[in-house]
Amino acid sequence: MEILDGKKVSNDIKDEITVEVKKMKDRGEKVPHLAAIIVGNDGASLTYVGSKVKACERVGFESTLVKMPSTTSEIELLAKIKELNNNTDIDGFIVQLPLPPQIDTQKVLMAVDPDKDVDGFHPMNFGKMALDMSTFIPATPFGILELLERYNVDTKGKHTVVIGRSHIVGRPMSILMGRKGWPGNSTVTLTHSHTKNITQITSQADIIISALGVPNFLKAEMVKDDAVVIDVGITRVTDESRERGYRIVGDVDFEKVSKKASYITPVPGGVGPMTIAMLLKNTLLARERHRSND
Repeated sequence: MEILDGKKVSNDIKDEITVEVKKMKDRGEKVPHLAAIIVGNDGASLTYVGSKVKACERVGFESTLVKMPSTTSEIELLAKIKELNNNTDIDGFIVQLPLPPQIDTQKVLMAVDPDKDVDGFHPMNFGKMALDMSTFIPATPFGILELLERYNVDTKGKHTVVIGRSHIVGRPMSILMGRKGWPGNSTVTLTHSHTKNITQITSQADIIISALGVPNFLKAEMVKDDAVVIDVGITRVTDESRERGYRIVGDVDFEKVSKKASYITPVPGGVGPMTIAMLLKNTLLARERHRSND
């Protein structure tokens, strides 16, 4: 069994991006600039956005954090998005989810300029991804592809089972694993809360990608020997023995499943760190695209 070490690979990617940014600086070019909008005071979101800002500093990007109160109206947020769309200094930006209930998330994601949508959530970018065209791939699926590639995991002709059909991970992952090329060319089954006999399906899978958000959902008896297991789940579970009062748990019963798997991602330290690394990579791609249009 080999651990797919997202922490290590994400550091490698950040090092590679740092080198690219240094070359840009040496040529006297503008460096990539990533902005993030956060509405409200959700603890997990604040932590996540904070780590994005730190990651920008590490690779030499410029970054802007726009904090808006939880009482922000939809009109105010859309005005801020328009401002960032029109700001030529900003190459890419994200709107941190979830948003407060008074704001229509779909409307917000539609308002982001597709050329600055480094999260890859805009329907135009999603459509291009589905058609195998060059575009921004959502950061988490992009990170999973990168892990499979860097660990040389064979996906051709394999049976991939994706658990969960969210627009952020499950659905794009099912499209990407079935695309022509590598990683890809696998036969994909997309399962969800209405799937019957899920154990029967997962136990036939060569590759399982679980993005359900249910702690320890995937048990050893649901996995065949030598399967590749990618755990996207990340749930805070109360744990009084920990100083912070909780621990982070994935969708996979890691202790038992790891004894059967050929490759597996840990939680934390697997897919999580890759998401931020690929967001940086998308921002670098955005800067390169904008430069060719300058």
